[in-house]
Amino acid sequence: MPIVYTKGALLQKIEQAAQDISNFYQQDFVNYRGRTSDTSELYTELVAEWCTGHLSAFDEITRITREAPYRSAARDGIPPNPNSNRTEELIAMALYRQGTIPVAGKVLDYQTPLKNKRTDRAGKIDLLAYDGVVLRILELKEPDSLETMLRCILEGFTYLRTVDQKKLLEDLALPDGTKVAACPLVFQGSQQYQEMQEDQPRLKRLAALLDSHPLYLSPLGNNRYDVR
Repeated sequence: MPIVYTKGALLQKIEQAAQDISNFYQQDFVNYRGRTSDTSELYTELVAEWCTGHLSAFDEITRITREAPYRSAARDGIPPNPNSNRTEELIAMALYRQGTIPVAGKVLDYQTPLKNKRTDRAGKIDLLAYDGVVLRILELKEPDSLETMLRCILEGFTYLRTVDQKKLLEDLALPDGTKVAACPLVFQGSQQYQEMQEDQPRLKRLAALLDSHPLYLSPLGNNRYDVR
């Protein structure tokens, strides 16, 4: 049986989760699909609307300054286990080996750690790409990912606020003051792609406000990809 909530019950869950805004994107309701039982509104639209009306809450995301370099000098893009079931990591490494991808530019790093110490609650940036003007934090999802586009947008934005942008630019040898943005990187035809083709104005407004413009991957063969 799918989980069913009224609008009021969902909003109550959102308010409670906002007390830990750094981990808001991980909440189960961010991935809920379907509609409220009383108002028939999409869950993702209600969460997106709440976020739009409470953007200042995300100012409380804990920034982590990593003492070690963000980028490892040992990066080669060669998977230690090509048969790994960690599909997103394999795709990220393939994009790194590709070197540049349309729209996003040169791929500078993958699986970039955000933690400074082991106990920090933070993930890794899937990909970093630079087009000469903007450094993009790319939140990659595999082709059959069931996560919502809302989750992709909020996860990338959280990483954008978590990372020490000044040190990140220094470690990547990019000009001080370079614009840094976070964008979903999902596959053409994926569930996330389909959501953006639907009538979800509140989700799209949130993406625009966060400067989080989705990019869409298409395989070209031989572990190479086009991006639009």
